[in-house]
Amino acid sequence: MTRHGKTRIPASRSTPAPGSGLDRRALAAVSVTVVAWASAFVAIRGAGRYFDPGALALGRLLAGSLVLGTVWLARGEGWPPRAAWPGIACAGVLWFGVYMVALNWGERHVDAGTAAMIINIGPVVIAVLGGWLLREGFPRRLLAGLAVSFGGAAVVAVSESGGSGGSLLGVGMCLLAAVSYAIAVVGQKPALRHASALQVTTFGCFAGTVATLPFAAQLVSQAATAPVSATLMVVYLGVVPTALAFTTWAYALNRTTAGKLGVTTYIVPVLVVLMSWAFLGETPRPLAYLGGVLCLVGVAISRRRPRRRRPNTSLTSRSPKSQATPPTVPARPCPPSTHEVNDGFDQRRPVEMSE
Repeated sequence: MTRHGKTRIPASRSTPAPGSGLDRRALAAVSVTVVAWASAFVAIRGAGRYFDPGALALGRLLAGSLVLGTVWLARGEGWPPRAAWPGIACAGVLWFGVYMVALNWGERHVDAGTAAMIINIGPVVIAVLGGWLLREGFPRRLLAGLAVSFGGAAVVAVSESGGSGGSLLGVGMCLLAAVSYAIAVVGQKPALRHASALQVTTFGCFAGTVATLPFAAQLVSQAATAPVSATLMVVYLGVVPTALAFTTWAYALNRTTAGKLGVTTYIVPVLVVLMSWAFLGETPRPLAYLGGVLCLVGVAISRRRPRRRRPNTSLTSRSPKSQATPPTVPARPCPPSTHEVNDGFDQRRPVEMSE
């Protein structure tokens, strides 16, 4: 147990879920996140009939801030360190503020499943930002994935347009939400090195609430006329997809790599389409499915890592001289099986060195 409360165990003793590459706690946390975020697209579509985008975002954030603030006080975690505040402010304003308003706006013009497919190009934008801001470069697979994903978004826009400028505006708002989310994730990375998942999520939600306060008058007037079911949807959005899901996301982010965690979001559009069909009776247009698949394929291409070639040792193993000649330098003892490596989010995790 480290001084930050994280258990460090050798890789040989870790318990990843079969075939997932995630340890069981991270898998459980990200499973909660995926289901909750999928339900948010459907709830936004329903509540958006009675609340404007800004008012809906503020109501959701007020409910989330109340829950998160209560938990934060009960746990007594204290204020985040000063080094975490820039990342918290970035994630709070962009992810909790701009993202939610833009997504609410976009879902006024496109169905929930289509919005989810467009939002899922966020990982490609994250990779582009990493190549630009972190100088990680722009490999060919990243550029190819970017082209395919935005080509898919264009196909979705064509399928949803039908000669209507409103649908094109909806696709544009979903793209803005995806870019805002991507920038927020990049900004959240350094904050998680200095503060806990609960601190980052709670104060990010506080920052987003402050950013959406200009919509307070709209929220008060529309809440007075909205049916109780719509108001309960707003509360649900604040408690489950915001307070709970963002916390479990940050928790999982601390326990695994960005690549492994990002792959889990591929299932969100599928869940959204099923939930939207079951609860709202909505399904994307046929051409939108093709665009959504292209978006996911682009993300997969951008995240694909080239295989490393192993040195060919067959010739040396067959050579009599290599077998007869003893090594001139004595073999050094093998290091321990537990090493610390950077997992992409500057979190040090134990792994087992491959032989």
